[in-house]
Amino acid sequence: MSLLRADLWCSAFVRRHNDLGNICVVSRRGDPIAGQVFIEVDHLDRTVSLFTPAPMVSREDDANLVFQRRFARVEPGLVRERIAREIDFDPDLWVLSLDFRGDDPGIDIVK
Repeated sequence: MSLLRADLWCSAFVRRHNDLGNICVVSRRGDPIAGQVFIEVDHLDRTVSLFTPAPMVSREDDANLVFQRRFARVEPGLVRERIAREIDFDPDLWVLSLDFRGDDPGIDIVK
């Protein structure tokens, strides 16, 4: 089974969180079909976490997007810097920004 298009996955993620009362927006649009998705979570306590796509080796099922926690509750500047470096390397990148106090944004995360 193939992966869901990036634009559809991002749209569903944003809609789900906004329906739950969280503020979630698309900060950067990437390639609609196969762009990588980064999720930036602002914990509303001056810390930010960043979730990036997990390496293919660590994925059990290739039908779903699986993420890894790249940064956990760090200063926002570190996350912005990492995203900027990635955009220089991959201009097709999507960035979703979520305001969420918790640690589980409802995505599959590799252990």
